[in-house]
Amino acid sequence: MTNPTATPQSPGREDTLLEIVHGLTAELHPHKRDGLRVTLDSSLDQDLGLDSLGRVELLLRIEQAFGVRLPEQLLASADRPADLVRALETALPVTPSERKRTVRQPTLDAVEDLPERVETLPGILQWHVDRHPERPSITYYGEADRPEVITYGELLENSRRYAANLQRLGLESGQTVAIMLPTCLEYFYSFMGVILAGGIPVPIYPPARASQIEDHLRRHSTILDNARTRFLITIPEAKIAARLLRMQVLSLRAILSPQDLGTPGEEAPAPSPQGGDIAYLQYTSGSTGHPKGVILTHDNLMANIRACGGGLAADSTDVLVSWLPLYHDMGLIGSWFGTMYYAVPLHLMSPLTFLARPEQWLWTIHQVRGTISGGPNFCYELCLKRISDDKLEGIDLSSWRVAFNGAEPVIPSTMRRFYERFAPYGLREDAMRPIYGLAEVSVGLSFTPPGRPPLVDRVRREPLNRQGRAEPAPQGDENALEFTSCGLPLQGHEVRIVNEAGQELGEREEGRLEFKGPSATSGYYRNPEDTKRLKHGEWTDSGDIAYIAGGEIFLTGRRKDIIIRAGRNIYPHELEDAIGNLEGVRKGCVAVFGSSDPDSGTERLVALAETRESSPEKLKELRREIDSLAVDLLETPLDDVVLAPPHTVPKTSSGKIRRASSRELYERGETSPRPRAVWWQVVRLWFSGLLPQLRRMRQLAGSLAYGVYCISLFGLMVGPVWIAVALVPHPGWNWRVIRGVGRILFGLARIPVRVTGLENLPMDTHLVLAANHHSYLDGLILGMILPRPWSFVAKRELVRSFIARIFLRRLGTEFVERFDMQRGVEDARRVAAAAVNGSSLVFFPEGTFRRTPGLLPFHMGAFQAAVEARAPVLPVTIRGARSILRAGHWVPRHGYITVHVSPLIPPEGEGWNAAIALRDKVRAEMLRHTGEPDLADRPVLL
Repeated sequence: MTNPTATPQSPGREDTLLEIVHGLTAELHPHKRDGLRVTLDSSLDQDLGLDSLGRVELLLRIEQAFGVRLPEQLLASADRPADLVRALETALPVTPSERKRTVRQPTLDAVEDLPERVETLPGILQWHVDRHPERPSITYYGEADRPEVITYGELLENSRRYAANLQRLGLESGQTVAIMLPTCLEYFYSFMGVILAGGIPVPIYPPARASQIEDHLRRHSTILDNARTRFLITIPEAKIAARLLRMQVLSLRAILSPQDLGTPGEEAPAPSPQGGDIAYLQYTSGSTGHPKGVILTHDNLMANIRACGGGLAADSTDVLVSWLPLYHDMGLIGSWFGTMYYAVPLHLMSPLTFLARPEQWLWTIHQVRGTISGGPNFCYELCLKRISDDKLEGIDLSSWRVAFNGAEPVIPSTMRRFYERFAPYGLREDAMRPIYGLAEVSVGLSFTPPGRPPLVDRVRREPLNRQGRAEPAPQGDENALEFTSCGLPLQGHEVRIVNEAGQELGEREEGRLEFKGPSATSGYYRNPEDTKRLKHGEWTDSGDIAYIAGGEIFLTGRRKDIIIRAGRNIYPHELEDAIGNLEGVRKGCVAVFGSSDPDSGTERLVALAETRESSPEKLKELRREIDSLAVDLLETPLDDVVLAPPHTVPKTSSGKIRRASSRELYERGETSPRPRAVWWQVVRLWFSGLLPQLRRMRQLAGSLAYGVYCISLFGLMVGPVWIAVALVPHPGWNWRVIRGVGRILFGLARIPVRVTGLENLPMDTHLVLAANHHSYLDGLILGMILPRPWSFVAKRELVRSFIARIFLRRLGTEFVERFDMQRGVEDARRVAAAAVNGSSLVFFPEGTFRRTPGLLPFHMGAFQAAVEARAPVLPVTIRGARSILRAGHWVPRHGYITVHVSPLIPPEGEGWNAAIALRDKVRAEMLRHTGEPDLADRPVLL
């Protein structure tokens, strides 16, 4: 073996590395041993067939051989042995003791109070910042020697910076922003920054490797299009690939990186979300051609966070350790939102770190005295298979009180073996806590009660398969099925089991699991068809099959995955697990599904399994073994066994088998795909994006042509109208001109103006009209609907323009000063006197308008004038004008306008307090009809 101190350029180092790669590949593919040739340019995927676990083993062997620590990112980024050689050039030597990374956990005071009345995620963060801004919130273990710690104050400060830059780039309230980042601190700033800017985050997972770029981007293009994504935030290295998405997604305007958003700048006012507003969209695992974005409001999340915290008895003395990816609801809600609410320190590592070195997860729990941690069933299996006893010497897991297991089927044998293996290191049996949840209920629905080991139910196979009855199996029944209890429903939530007719079933009767509670989603974003199938009155369909025994939930499978054959229900996961244990079959890469057979009127039973075997004899033997397993477990043979190369079986972002997609591949005869070169994938993506790009260009051209048409209309009419108004001295005649011109202009521009509440507009009463302000069209809109002359109150800056001054004065406009305090007071008194003398005044109490939606704070002039004149205020609410002609833009867009005239609001009393009360009533009335957020607590931008 080469000396680890050899220079990076030495041929010996390259030879040693190639020997390691060759040896591992030969172990994985013994039938290729004789003709196997490994070079620096061999593809780890296509030429050598190294999957994720194979890469993990390769990195471990290289580290041991050279005495170095390689970055976990190599698991995803390395494509060839040459990439590994380059990584060795910068790798640092490591000693065995460094495996036990030393982390000093600071002693934190307990937080006695909780944000129980807070309704939103930003509200939680602000609540903690107000009380303990220096308290550590997140500790991130990246590639650096020392972990990075951010406090609640730093999290809010950086998130506000991201929000300001998003607003500067044009993000508007209610628009969606996709976040395609790996685990990093910038993920938190991006997510919270989008919410603070008024947007809706959409987490999606980043591509694992360049060789998978085509499938990755194609899948994500449908999600981004469904979400009408405005911006995409990703790492700089992914920007080039991500730009291909712009050709597929018409709404996508820019690809941004955290570096683009983290630059200092002016802090723009951010909308304050309400409890009923959408917090984020969680696209369910497997969202491909038919995306299902679960709508989760702040109310949903707050209810689930509090219920989950109660189920875990969580408080600020806990410590949570997580490797779960942040694009998944268990990592995002369960790990981040929950710890933020309860002031629990979050210790976070990259999922790649866990895959490469699962022992680091357990050592972190040891070092920081972690109390809560967990993940899907596979993470416990990985620890059992990858962690040797020598890597556990001195570890203490006695602080670990909640080892949750969820997000995929919980295998009873896995829990038993994990406890038996780690009990000598302090793990308690009652720490093993199976849980159940789904995106449609935010994250958690049922938890195992504390203080007891996991409950496993053994039931008779035949009654369950044929009649759907979970009858307890007698002791010694070797053919029994085992199911793990997922515990009791969380507080405030209910579950029931129903048959296909929607009738509720009894104890130990298997059927469809439905739930209700404050965490339940209202449906899928822009997907009414699937929403209709999801909601059954007040109940929500989980899509899972289960039975209830002793009040606890036992999941038996997904309804869409159950195979009905000759009147029997067949559950695929048990056979998949058994096939995966066969030598020659890739573990976790097996799909069992049903394919309709018109001839027999039932479903054909098919197994699709990945293997690297290629010899006909070995493949024939594998098929025989799989058939034998099916007969033993299901008492029925398989109709077809398909042995396919690696990376054939589709999986979700969280690693679950996509059985429906596997069935589609099988029925299309595409179960033996040939890997395509990256350059060809890029070319295919580019060509597939041409049509959406042409549609976008057509839309842009149409919008530009429409804008030019509208500007031309205005240019043709403005001159004659100005001359007519300037020469005609009678305000009534001028008002008729404005009303007629407005109707002609909006009619020719094909902009419908719908007015409601005109019956509230008095014909002869003098009053004060207060309208919200969207754009320069607002005055013309009011001129169209008001039946008699009114006096507009406008800013004095308009007097400086000769054209505007002559035109507005002929219409009886009153001008007020906004910046000179003394002059402004005099103008306000003059306007109030005009109201006292019987003039009907039109105010825009916001004083200005801007492009971002929201009702700005009101100036008091309109309401003081109304109180002094004892005149009622007529609230008029305009919607749609902002979208047609935004602030800072002079090219109109097509749209429609609605105007609502509310009932008169008379002043009550005299003086300043009466004016304030009148202002608040008018504002509340406008907010009812404007459909925009309330920005009263934000500074006014003039």
